[in-house]
Amino acid sequence: MKTDAQLKKDVSAELEWDPSINASQVGVAVKDGVVTLTGHLDTFAEKHAIERAAQRVRGVKAVAVELDVKLEPGHKRSDSEIAAAAEAALAWHALVPADRMQVRVEKGWVTLQGEVDWDYQRRQAEKAVRPLVGVVGVSNAIALKTGSTPADVTQRIRDALTRHAEHEAKHIEVIVDGATVTLRGDVDSWGERAAASGAAWSARGVSSVVNELKVKW
Repeated sequence: MKTDAQLKKDVSAELEWDPSINASQVGVAVKDGVVTLTGHLDTFAEKHAIERAAQRVRGVKAVAVELDVKLEPGHKRSDSEIAAAAEAALAWHALVPADRMQVRVEKGWVTLQGEVDWDYQRRQAEKAVRPLVGVVGVSNAIALKTGSTPADVTQRIRDALTRHAEHEAKHIEVIVDGATVTLRGDVDSWGERAAASGAAWSARGVSSVVNELKVKW
């Protein structure tokens, strides 16, 4: 078990290691395994990269992101320019049904709306607009199209978890209520937690995943 001091050292080292992050702009504090990140950043894409970097460090129980995006003059764009760039990014993305999405931009904050068949399409849409110049934040309000859930969806999800990592699958409880899947139990890392969530989202008919998995410390 790592101490808070060791976790702070490891998170800081991971931020410095990632070339897409200016670690000098980020403050790191740790208490009881919970990492708090503070500072002012130049881009929203860097904010996302910082959060992901902290989650990669083994022993981190949770991450509180208190980072503000303060665009440099060269990064500022009008809302209309950002909206046009976002629509173009979605239109050129092979995994995104752009004709089923709408983009709204207000003061640099992008809101995505619409309806898609799969969660991966929703995630890819957000990923496409996140690095655009001028974006200060993204709200993903894209809904999933409702459909019938197979009777054996619980077993299908458990089989997927076993294929990914048999050891972790034994410690994960899968609860299916209609189109909602709840995951409970303990995992060793944020990566394993995300992988379990991804396996649940990949099941046909699932429209909501409640991830209650706890990362061991």
